Amino acid sequence: MSSSYLPATTDSIAQALEAKDPSESISILYRILENPSSSPEALRIKEQVISNLSDLLRQEKRAEELRSLLTQLRPFFSVIPKAKTAKIVRGIIDAVAKIPGTSDLQISLCKEMVQWTRAEKRTFLRQRVEARLAALLMESKEYSEALNLLSGLVKEVRRLDDKLLLVDIDLLESKLHFSLRNLPKAKAALTAARTAANAIYVPPAQQGTIDLQSGILHAEEKDYKTAYSYFFEAFEAFNALEDPRAVFSLKYMLLCKIMVSQADDVAGIISSKAGLQYVGPELDAMKAVADAYSKRSLKFFETALRDYKAQLDEDPIVHRHLSSLYDTLLEQNLCRLIEPFSRVEISHVADLIELPVSHVEKKLSQMILDKKFAGTLDQGAGCLIIFDDPKTDAIFPATLETISNIGKVVDSLYMRSARIMA
Repeated sequence: MSSSYLPATTDSIAQALEAKDPSESISILYRILENPSSSPEALRIKEQVISNLSDLLRQEKRAEELRSLLTQLRPFFSVIPKAKTAKIVRGIIDAVAKIPGTSDLQISLCKEMVQWTRAEKRTFLRQRVEARLAALLMESKEYSEALNLLSGLVKEVRRLDDKLLLVDIDLLESKLHFSLRNLPKAKAALTAARTAANAIYVPPAQQGTIDLQSGILHAEEKDYKTAYSYFFEAFEAFNALEDPRAVFSLKYMLLCKIMVSQADDVAGIISSKAGLQYVGPELDAMKAVADAYSKRSLKFFETALRDYKAQLDEDPIVHRHLSSLYDTLLEQNLCRLIEPFSRVEISHVADLIELPVSHVEKKLSQMILDKKFAGTLDQGAGCLIIFDDPKTDAIFPATLETISNIGKVVDSLYMRSARIMA
């Protein structure tokens, strides 16, 4: 990097953009930033230079240089308005986030910026960087640290009544509690986010995020019809913005259809105008699950889970619901297979359903305990003995009803005699 600076003019920026080599462009932009001039025009040009430089460094995947750029720019931040400083800092942090495998670097960068903003008393920027840090800690599964950070931040932001940031923090808190399987607190935080959002204009992307989280929580409570509505709203918002989260909203919509036994609708949704834009492994995975469910085939279901492991098993939301769906499908298949028998070998049932004997035996014992059918396992003989459903004798309910009616008559006669005696 040359020690001589360049004038802060549009011509210098043009020279940087025209350079053939990205490294040369970066070098020219650094030299423009070294210009000591602090005139309004020079400051405006430098802001443009910082934007171009951060884009180039991101494209070249030079995350460490982006980090050092933030440190290098601190004297510059003291001569520009605080709002512009906040915009530049958040822009550079966003640029680092777009470089794969930089989670740890982002966390340390945010921690550095929090310390600097505290020292400089830049509250507005600090709160936003802390919210970003909490999100990064949650992604890194540092849940306790993220919760501690959020608990202090939410009180401070509520006191300042910054509604837009409050929506972000409440939404983040909801996701954090959901990750910790604390549904009541997750719902309470989401309700707080909705309340704050109702009082202000919320950008469509943020509204889509709220709807997506609402759908996830409703699906967790097995209210799949309401969840589908929220996922649809989120999909429409993300689709209009061409946000990559649109495909996940669509994927969860298909999951809801499967969970309410409407797997036949999945192919129609995928082949619709909106669905065709997102055809790929995510939707292929859900189509394979829907086909397996329609055919009531455990073999196809397991094949889908194996072929689309990344899309199904590694997505915690889909995995949780498909585990429940697999259990339901297994129970239905076992009930159908054992229905004609009064006594049957467990190994024969395992052969029919094409699953290991130990797996089938464990599931049958669980179904007996859950009273899905009446029977017992003879483990010595390796057999399942199925009992006939005990018929309830109609005389007992009728007797109880008669006694109840006699009681009412006696009470009525007692009250009438009490009035006569009075």
